[in-house]
Amino acid sequence: MARPNKRTTLREVAEATGLSTAAVSYALRGKHVSKETEERVRKAAAELGYEADPIARALASGRTSMVGVLSGDLQDLWQQQLMAAIGRELLAGDRYALILDAGGDPARELALAKQLRDQRVDGLLVSPVDPSAEGWAQIADAVPVVSIGDALSRARTAGEVLFDNRAGIDAVLDYLRGLGHRRVTVLTPTGPSTPDRPADVYVREAADRLGIGVEVLPCAQELGEATAVARRVLTGAGHAGGAAPTAVFCFSDSIAYGVYAAAAEASLAVGRDISVVGFDDHPVSRVLTPPLTTLDWGLADIAKEAARLAVAAIEGRRVRRKRILCAPRLSERGSAVRVPGVGRQG
Repeated sequence: MARPNKRTTLREVAEATGLSTAAVSYALRGKHVSKETEERVRKAAAELGYEADPIARALASGRTSMVGVLSGDLQDLWQQQLMAAIGRELLAGDRYALILDAGGDPARELALAKQLRDQRVDGLLVSPVDPSAEGWAQIADAVPVVSIGDALSRARTAGEVLFDNRAGIDAVLDYLRGLGHRRVTVLTPTGPSTPDRPADVYVREAADRLGIGVEVLPCAQELGEATAVARRVLTGAGHAGGAAPTAVFCFSDSIAYGVYAAAAEASLAVGRDISVVGFDDHPVSRVLTPPLTTLDWGLADIAKEAARLAVAAIEGRRVRRKRILCAPRLSERGSAVRVPGVGRQG
């Protein structure tokens, strides 16, 4: 019976180079030795087929090189893109992302966060479903947590990369008001169990200030479910008085795709019969007919900043700014138009 291949040990590399195991360990990590010694050790390790034992390395360093990345809902195509970008940023620093999906469920979100903590991830990045949940405080005390999108109001986090929801919502509603829209339905992925998320609260305040009538309705981000909600909206079922809205403002582009689908079913033309605005500028939004007017938050910078803050916390490094506020840019395309017969509103 063939014997399993024996793993080459650090001691064997030390014997081959005539160095101590400590010196070899330092050389393989590029620390405290000359460049010549580092190259000699790496060459010997490669010839012997040496690979670092990840379990032993974790025990020695107290780190696993694994970082938890918890998505609020991977049905959202923009979050899929964000999670992939964060994974690439972490991998560039020899860290590995464990990406998990809360599926829009706040209870599941906390359960997964605790599981990642118990699996000894070095850090946790989270795009929270319920940023005000009490359970975050205990998790953040045990592992460095970086919040993306909304702040964890009850926890001391290692960093925050936040969306300036006020600026984004003001930009969209002011834009729609200027086009003459006064009946707007807002579709949000927020569920009934988390009604106090910042964007959902502020959109009502902004609408009142601007004199716009809004109905805020929960809507799943899966295309079929979003389409079903949009069907009801386009018949006026979601708006006060039963009148259909002239515009639909979607808190994710994934939801907006459902509005496009429902409009096509009803033989309504987006950008003519109904105006639609999204929230996160997913690449698909640029190739729709017509292209979707939406907000660009700078996804690449969000991923880079979130990974940077997480790695700094893991390594115990101080950073100048732990709170990054992302300002949106409104990308005006063809999906939102002026209400017929209404001039520019001041």
